[in-house]
Amino acid sequence: MDLPPSSYHDSLEELWDEEEEPEEIETMMKVVPSVYHQYLDVFSKVKAEKLPPHRACDHHIELEGSLPPVGVIYSLSNQESDTLRAYISENVEKGFIRPSSSSTGAPVLFVKKKDGGLCFCVDYRKLNSITRKKKYPVPPMNKLFTVLNSSSIFSKIDLRGAYNLLRIKEGDEHLTCFRTKYSSYEYLVMPFGLTNVPATFQTLVNDIFYDLLDIYVVVSLDDIMVFSKYEEEHVTHVSTVFSRLRANNLFAKASKCLFHVTSIEYLGYVVYSEGLKMDQANVQQMLNWPPPGNLKALQSFLGFANFYCHFIINYSKKINSLTSFLKKDSRFPLNEEEFRQFHQLNKAFTIAPILSHFAPSLPTIVETDASDYALGALLIQISESGKHPIAFDSRKPLPAELNYEIHDKKLLGIVWALKHWRAFLLSLSPSFEVLTNHSSLQYFMSSKILTRCKARWA
Repeated sequence: MDLPPSSYHDSLEELWDEEEEPEEIETMMKVVPSVYHQYLDVFSKVKAEKLPPHRACDHHIELEGSLPPVGVIYSLSNQESDTLRAYISENVEKGFIRPSSSSTGAPVLFVKKKDGGLCFCVDYRKLNSITRKKKYPVPPMNKLFTVLNSSSIFSKIDLRGAYNLLRIKEGDEHLTCFRTKYSSYEYLVMPFGLTNVPATFQTLVNDIFYDLLDIYVVVSLDDIMVFSKYEEEHVTHVSTVFSRLRANNLFAKASKCLFHVTSIEYLGYVVYSEGLKMDQANVQQMLNWPPPGNLKALQSFLGFANFYCHFIINYSKKINSLTSFLKKDSRFPLNEEEFRQFHQLNKAFTIAPILSHFAPSLPTIVETDASDYALGALLIQISESGKHPIAFDSRKPLPAELNYEIHDKKLLGIVWALKHWRAFLLSLSPSFEVLTNHSSLQYFMSSKILTRCKARWA
């Protein structure tokens, strides 16, 4: 399904007219399949670095109080000063920033990169503290993959410049002012570091791809994944995405894109036709993690582990002792029990299963358990090749739930699991089974005397 030669040449000539760097064009030619060469302008670095147009979803900064106080100007090293001058020069030339006479202003600082270079940052903490927070939902990562059933071919498109592709709402630019020893400047495009920026960007991409979401597109901020069952329809799907990007002045970075692959790394997961698994680089990082020696280190470890908790059976039970150490008066190092849980959790990540894609037509089992420490549930589907896990989940009982009798706790586990996976279960063609290890629950539906909890659940 190659394009007519004229389409390819017109697109390529346009890139040369824009004075695109030869290295960029070479990368495009290597990475982007020829069937999409009519969209090479979507990968233009030159176009991406031009001031974008105003849109309906420009970033609005709504303050809850008065203007933030003027920030101090931090002392800078020679390397930091050189980086600052280069950043200002480059972004003034692009039109992304302009000199500012704002009565407020945030200080700038620098973060060390892995290669030894410096990343320019504006310290917007004071501005963020008085900015009204948006409630627009950014989709949970593990929920993005529930629509991939029967998909066998994938492409990933990474947007270039991301937040800089959106403007600050006209009249709000002065609020983004940052102060330097050279002068003050304000942004015309969305900078990194402002609160609500992810919500604004997710609003944009959701509006652009609204009718394609969960059909053959999933989007999380600047990461777009296109999924299809067949090669031919995949070309159509990817072409539609490129058309939307072009129409909305959004641009992709060829070096970070992948096309027409059977497995793909996306948002910390590896996605392929059979299911979903953890990114092995992250699993290795978990294995190399040293035992936490203080509260901050433990919080960091559990935060990382929580990202993959739906791969681990009875996860809440496995971290019960560790979470008790999150109290401020806890004393480190970890004692013997917490040290054992730490290593058990590490091991659990190495044997975590592949989670199959949910299929509404397959027989389904919800398996639950409950104890004083945790509620646990497993969603299973049965195919011709046997039983396959779809998801694990768990949570700690609430304080009031700890007082339940054991049979009520077991029933609570079932009710919680059915509510938690409601979207899955309501879409099933056949009915589903519930498995639990407490035989007395089979009499629940015929019982004539119900506790208050049971009456509510019934």
